[in-house]
Order: sequence, then C-alpha cells, then structure tokens
Amino acid sequence: MKFVISSSLLSQRLQTLGRVIASKNSMPILDNFLFQIENNRLTLTASDNEITLRTTIELVESDANIDFTVNAKTIQEAIKEIPEQPMEFVVSPDNLEITIHYQNGHYTLMGMSAEEYPLVKELEGDISSLVIDAQRLYGGINRALFAASDDPLRPVMTGIFFDYHSNGLSIVASDSRKLACTRMLDYSIDGATSFILHKKPATIIKGILQKEIGDVSVHFTKRNATIESENYRLSCRLIEGNFPNYNSVIPQSNPNLVTVNRGAMISALRRVLIFSNIGSPLVKLHIEPGRVVLSARDTDYGRSGEESLLCEYVGMPMNIGFKGTLLMDMLNNLEGEEIIIQLADPSRAGVIVPSVQQENEHVLMLLMPMMLNE
Repeated sequence: MKFVISSSLLSQRLQTLGRVIASKNSMPILDNFLFQIENNRLTLTASDNEITLRTTIELVESDANIDFTVNAKTIQEAIKEIPEQPMEFVVSPDNLEITIHYQNGHYTLMGMSAEEYPLVKELEGDISSLVIDAQRLYGGINRALFAASDDPLRPVMTGIFFDYHSNGLSIVASDSRKLACTRMLDYSIDGATSFILHKKPATIIKGILQKEIGDVSVHFTKRNATIESENYRLSCRLIEGNFPNYNSVIPQSNPNLVTVNRGAMISALRRVLIFSNIGSPLVKLHIEPGRVVLSARDTDYGRSGEESLLCEYVGMPMNIGFKGTLLMDMLNNLEGEEIIIQLADPSRAGVIVPSVQQENEHVLMLLMPMMLNE
C-alpha cells in the first residue's frame, strides 16, 4: 500500500511526539512510533507507558488501511532536514518494508508489527471535565512549571496542581521556597475537585499549547487524565496524594507595596547577580520612597555590585534579601510592564503580582526571603 503526506507537517508532528519517548524503555516496542492509516487519515502515537500522545493528520492520498510501527529516532532524523514537499510512503503488507520517496532520493527501512503496541485505556470511574482556552491553559502551566519541586521524597510537590472549585480554577506549583499561582475566575464547578499533573506531561502539553488555538478539553479521574486540543490528545497518569493547602501560606496582608518596572528590574538584577556568591546568590533589596537598591556581595572573591531603580513605594524603609536566581525566574515568568512587590517585614514571604491583571485572572508569585547578615 502507499500513502502521501506533507514532509514538513509529518516532521513537525513527529518531533512533538518524540518528546514522550523515554531514553530507556521497559518494552522495546515503545522505542517506535505507531502509524495507523484508516480512511485517508494517519494517526501517530508515541508512549512511554505512563504518557501517551496521539495526533491525526489528513493524508494527501492513500490506497489502503494499515497499522505498523517505525523506530522513532530513525524516522525523525531521516525526514527532519527534507524541505517541504509531498512524500510518498510505500509499505509492503507482507514484511512491513517501508520505502520513502521524496524529490531527490528515497529511504528504505523496516517497520514492525503494531500488535504489541500498548493501547490506551479509556478513563474509568468518576470523570470530571473542564473546557478551557488553549492559550490561557498554556499561560497557567508556563507560569507554574518553574516553581515545581525536584524532591522525589515529596512527589506531590513535583507536579502542577489543578484546583477546580466554585471560586474558579487555580493552577499552582510550589517547592516550599517559592510558589506560583494563576487563578482563572471565570472557570468554576459546583463542589470541588482537583488533580496533580506530573512535570513531564505538563512540559509536553505546554509545548503543544504554545501553537494551538481554540479550546482544550481536560477529562480526569483520581488516577488518570486526558488533555485534548485541536491537533493532539495526551493521556497520562496523575500524581496521587494531597497537595498542601497553598492558600494558607499566601499572606493576606502585606502593607508595604513596591511598584517597579519589570524589565528594568530584570536588567539590573542580571547585572548585580554577576557579583553574588555562586553557591548562594543572595541579593539584598533596600527599599525606600522613590527608589529600590539591589546589591550583592561575594566575600570569597572580594567583589560586590549595587544598582538603584526608580520605584513607587508605600511603606516604611526596609532591607530584605532574596535568592537572586529565584527572583529572576519569577520576574521572567510574569507579564506586563510593571510589577508590585508586596512585603510585610524582612522575615516574611514576599508576594509579586503584575500591576495590571488580565481580565478574569489573578496571577501571584510568592518567594521566601533569605537572612541578611547586617
């Protein structure tokens, strides 16, 4: 049988699916992509037994239905440099020999039977559902990912927490030193439900959603979830357990308010960090009406840096220290021209929010301070 497909479209979809495949698989068949041709449509699947990602493409033409698998690394590398053109696949049903014809040449490789490829089970039990705009879901996941923990001893903290309740949808991640929370106030459900998405599928779906438009459907149970956009369907296992009560650690009253240009602060922080201690990049903020002074010192090498910025400040003069790299991460993951840093005192968590929130959204970052030796 044969089928014809756009080379660039196939390559782009395979590169996306390839992010799922693990470097070492328990089943050799999972080193392959699954190809399923039916009624002039090609369905491509990649899996690592925990995550399965599927996409469907309309073919230019095909003359039969067939299922087979192909080594993922081989076919990705073979077609990624081919410029846009129709590409013809000729597949022998008897031994699954595959010949790929393109304008300047051809490849021949062996496929494998699709019979051993694991199938995705449908969700079972109580299923909750959410339909959300792709770009808003992308923003929530993108802002949360950097704050997720890497500590395997606290698995519930290593994922992205989706808290779905009558007051809206919150997308949260924290490692106990930093926290990122996006509240979407126009998505709500009677009662309350939640799930914790592993970091790997969250990273994969973030990459997919960056280029997707329209709505995304999310269906989940206590153990599994499916996330379906216009072009992709991702199925994965969830992290089981209870996420800590993140609302209890967010200060309700931080009266000292610093309003500063986000871009200017990022630039100043990048320069000052050069002079901080590599092992513990402490940056001190001296805040007073009209200005904020950023400073860092590395006593081991006898170097220091200091830079001041204009700001609007409501509160008493204060010195507070933060880990500079974490503060930089937060500023880079926020949006808007200006940010507001909300502080209580040098020993309590600082809260950073955009000065202008998007409609029906509330974005918040929390960062624990470091002790100053003054």
